[in-house]
Amino acid sequence: MDKEFSQSQDTESRILQAAEKEFFEKGFAGARTASIAEAAGVTHAMLHYYFRTKDKLFERIITEKMNMLEEIVLSAIGDSNLPLEDRIRQGIEHHFDFIAANHELPRFLVNEVYAHPERLETMKENMQNIAGEILNNLQHEIDECARQGLCKQLDARMLLIDIISLNVFPFMAAPIINEVIGISYENHDEFLAIRKKENVETILGKLKIH
Repeated sequence: MDKEFSQSQDTESRILQAAEKEFFEKGFAGARTASIAEAAGVTHAMLHYYFRTKDKLFERIITEKMNMLEEIVLSAIGDSNLPLEDRIRQGIEHHFDFIAANHELPRFLVNEVYAHPERLETMKENMQNIAGEILNNLQHEIDECARQGLCKQLDARMLLIDIISLNVFPFMAAPIINEVIGISYENHDEFLAIRKKENVETILGKLKIH
């Protein structure tokens, strides 16, 4: 029984990995379940046995990515033992690292929402859950910090938009940055490390934590 369960999990994992690659490269409309099945090393019938439809695959991938993002970011910001500066720093860095590891995700989500606005409903609930908890925690901490005269009073919603914008842009605009602006660093990892540090300093500078 354990062996069968393990094999089932492995098959499901391979299908999800193949589907993620197919979706990100071709978009939802261009993705083909037959191609996903071939890349995963399963039959088309087996793929449909596990996920029924392409929509179910899409929903599963988006849900898992959003759950992963929620866990990563909230674990960073939610550590009440750390001062606000360290919590925000960790939140920015962890979010940046998540985007770096899933650099095709932002462009894919934006393209899908513009091409198929109805798909926003698939993503909205998960995104609202993440944003709501982060914003509530951040605003409470900022209000308390500002009350003590330790930082500037800011709207947590604007701060969150700043963080997302700064972290996502290098990946959304990678072709422009690479070809038009040019990167004068020895390698891409060096560029990302410097960009992450700049983003942290920019956000903390806006908050003016003393």
